[in-house]
Amino acid sequence: MGKSFLRGGVILGGLLLPAYTLANDASVESLEQQVKGLEQAVIELKKQLDAVQARNESTVAPRNALDAPATRRDLNGIRADLENYKYDQERQYERTTARTRRGTAIGGTVVSRASWSNPERVASNSNTTADESHSSFEIPAAQINFTGSLYRDYAEGKNLDYRLQFAYARNDPSNNSSSQFNLNDAYLVYSFLPTVTGLEENQITATFGQQQMPFGLEAQVGEELRPVIDSAQFLSGLGVGTRQIGMVIRGDYKPYVDYGFNYRAPLLEYAFGIVNGNGPNKSDNNDQKDYILRLASTLPVDYHSIFRELKAGFSYYKGKDNIVYDVGGIQEIGQGDADRIGFDLYYNHDPFGFTYEWAKGKFDTANGERESVGQYLTLYYTIGEQWVRSIRSQGKYDDWWPTSYQFFIRGDEYDPDRRLDDDKTVIYTAGLNVFFAETTKFQFNLAQHKYSNDDPDSLRATAQFQYGF
Repeated sequence: MGKSFLRGGVILGGLLLPAYTLANDASVESLEQQVKGLEQAVIELKKQLDAVQARNESTVAPRNALDAPATRRDLNGIRADLENYKYDQERQYERTTARTRRGTAIGGTVVSRASWSNPERVASNSNTTADESHSSFEIPAAQINFTGSLYRDYAEGKNLDYRLQFAYARNDPSNNSSSQFNLNDAYLVYSFLPTVTGLEENQITATFGQQQMPFGLEAQVGEELRPVIDSAQFLSGLGVGTRQIGMVIRGDYKPYVDYGFNYRAPLLEYAFGIVNGNGPNKSDNNDQKDYILRLASTLPVDYHSIFRELKAGFSYYKGKDNIVYDVGGIQEIGQGDADRIGFDLYYNHDPFGFTYEWAKGKFDTANGERESVGQYLTLYYTIGEQWVRSIRSQGKYDDWWPTSYQFFIRGDEYDPDRRLDDDKTVIYTAGLNVFFAETTKFQFNLAQHKYSNDDPDSLRATAQFQYGF
């Protein structure tokens, strides 16, 4: 049979590929030619593919190196970096972080003061090197406190919280000794009613431990709303400004709520409790207990009402004190009544406000009953947005805070024994408070002290920085 070949072609990618079909009598030479033709076709196809890729890359942005697929080596490197970061963080946490078994917030307040008086002030009971002086630099107060939750009820908010506070107490210069560091607050607080259901719900809490007594305004009000540097005279005179150890129940009823302004004003606030009655950091010195009751009511008016935050309060303290009697030259200890009663008014409608408080105490003594009376009235006017809750709740950049200026005048009167005619003291004070940071303010007070006895009237100027952390 003679030789026969089938010649033809296939067009692929614009290139004509030779196609040979070998008959039975195809030679080796024809096979080699076929292979060479295929190789040439592959080379031409590769050139065309490279040209197409070049055109695509010229119109599309080059791919980022991060788009390339990660290799096992890359993954191992990331794992190593993560382990190194975890090690560094744990090491820093162990070396530089204070740790507690429960969540704890640490805070405090420090006061730096400069004062001047005329005539000179002399330390009481001065029997050492203390002498009269016109001026003085002082650190009258420094406190540190710890607060937190011992049990957090995430379902209803019936939490068990705690507070612990220590305070520095300066000594009179006549004592010629170092200062003291005392325990102020140490108590637990439990919420009987849910606290996560909304502001319109009533609240009841029980506070057990050493705490401030719920008597009047001055003993309880925060520093923001107590513009004067020195507290009212009757707080120390009647003994209602001190802390006591015991149990106090606090609550409120039917609060008026305006969510738009984050405003809550209970129609009735109440507090009642039982305490030792002989002051802080002491065991009870007799078999009697003291009882305290406070009621306060805020007018249930709209937030924009002129009578907003007008509150009236009543306080009563029923106590017993030890009395030393001299019976035929022999000293005997008995108990006598030590009762206090108080009434107060509070009004704060930015920019105006006032506080008024009156209190009286009756105390049995070895020489008969002693009656003490004190009262004060404070009027203040504020320029700024320090107490506007809608401003305070806004997001702030860094340490931004609305600067406010508060001007005030105050009259404070106290008579420790109404049986006497020459022991009353009246203090007239005018001053300015400047709030320039969230926890810092500057205060200036100019006070005139008038005495009913033969002591000359005195003028005292005090300036201080009060700062918290």
